[in-house]
Amino acid sequence: MLLAAGIHKLLDPAAWAAYVTNWLAPWLVVSPIAFMLVNGVLELGFAGLLFADRYTAVAGLVAGVSLTATVAYLVVVWATTGQFGDVIARDVGLAGLAWAVSVDALRPD
Repeated sequence: MLLAAGIHKLLDPAAWAAYVTNWLAPWLVVSPIAFMLVNGVLELGFAGLLFADRYTAVAGLVAGVSLTATVAYLVVVWATTGQFGDVIARDVGLAGLAWAVSVDALRPD
C-alpha cells in the first residue's frame, strides 16, 4: 500500500491534492501538491523499510499514526461535506494493518 501510494503521489500529486479541503490548505506550510510530493517520498522510504524488514516496528508505527490521523481528518470532512466516505472505509483497514505490523514487530520472538 505504501509503495503504490507513494509512487502514485509522485506521478500524479494533483490527484491526491484533491483530498486537501479548502479549510485545510491554509494550515499546510507548502502547497497541497508539494505536500503530496513530500508525502510520496516519505511513503516510499517507509515502504522500503518494511520490504527490507528493517526498523519494521518504527515503519509500521509511522504508517499507523499517519493513517489514523488521515482517517480522523477524513471523518471530519465526511461529517461536514459527505465526501470521502469510501476512502475512510479503506483507510481504517489499512491503519489497522499498519498497527498490527508494528505490534507484531515489537513482540519478542
